[in-house]
Amino acid sequence: MSTQHLWLRCEKKEFERRSALTPTTAKKLIDAGFQISVERDEQRIFDDAEFEAVGCTLVDNNSWPTAPIDVPIIGLKELPVSQEPLPHTHIQFAHCYKRQAGWSSVLARFYKGGGTLYDLEFLTDATGRRVAAFGYHAGFAGAAAGALALAAQRSGEKLGRLEPYENETAMIEGVKNTLGGSASGVKALVIGALGRCGRGAVDLFRKIGLAEDDILKWDMAETAKGGPFQEILDVDIFVNCIYLSSSIPPFLDNDQITAAGQDRRLSVVVDVSCDTTNPFNPIPIYSINTTFSEPTVPVDIRQDLPLLSVISIDHLPTLLPREASEQFSSDLLPSLLELPRRNTAKVWTDAEKLFHEKQKEAVQAENL
Repeated sequence: MSTQHLWLRCEKKEFERRSALTPTTAKKLIDAGFQISVERDEQRIFDDAEFEAVGCTLVDNNSWPTAPIDVPIIGLKELPVSQEPLPHTHIQFAHCYKRQAGWSSVLARFYKGGGTLYDLEFLTDATGRRVAAFGYHAGFAGAAAGALALAAQRSGEKLGRLEPYENETAMIEGVKNTLGGSASGVKALVIGALGRCGRGAVDLFRKIGLAEDDILKWDMAETAKGGPFQEILDVDIFVNCIYLSSSIPPFLDNDQITAAGQDRRLSVVVDVSCDTTNPFNPIPIYSINTTFSEPTVPVDIRQDLPLLSVISIDHLPTLLPREASEQFSSDLLPSLLELPRRNTAKVWTDAEKLFHEKQKEAVQAENL
């Protein structure tokens, strides 16, 4: 069998410092017989030299379009918007299988180029569970951002630019200090609390000092009655961590917020799920994704009502880029080791089947 070549591309999404491969996982792949090309990337949390030291071949930044067509390209976030055909196999989060904004044009690029997409969000094991996800760190970082936004609002300010933390300890201490030493007295509600993402949010709230009784942990049982939910208005921070797959009644809407008037406690909504452009979005009180440079967007409500801010950053785990990357890449490694057998390995054949189904929908939508 010929050597499996894998190409780690740079990330073009602003502020994205995570990596689909780390020096640790790259070395394990090389030890298993892989050839790994790594694009130089000053934005990545791991230095180029760290990859070179374990045997990777460094190549020019953003040079993947010139890579041999039979070499799979691995990255994390979506490629920059373009009409250029995509002839390669890409392993990444493409954010186009749930009909998000621009979904059909993304898949049309693969159709025109003859390439294949293995979407990282939809790589699943034999039980249907995702083989790797950033969920835990997304919830952890989202809850931290929510606490920082609450502190800013209490000071009569707007949350400024967010910067990645070196590690979890630095994040916890930073958030606690911003809140005046502790988050004691803050009340939070996490919906989706039993999942990876929800567990991360709950853990962050515990570690910054929220009392256990002040962390409301909701999951399917608590939301079964259908929203909107008054309980959301009675906490300081609401964190949405659900995985949305179908239409549900909204958890929170503008009419409910307006009706509450001055009695609303809720100050910050963190939509970790980021279904901003999804037609089934259960938090239809905002319409744009926010960014690390502009982390919050105010909800459009009457001027006489207390401020309500939304955080909807779609790559929150990059606030803890090294730890999040190591965890994700380690979970992904067993599947990557199956790449040489991707024509028979179920994790890859299932992903390719789903790609072709979604591409067919896109071809019809684009009238190709």
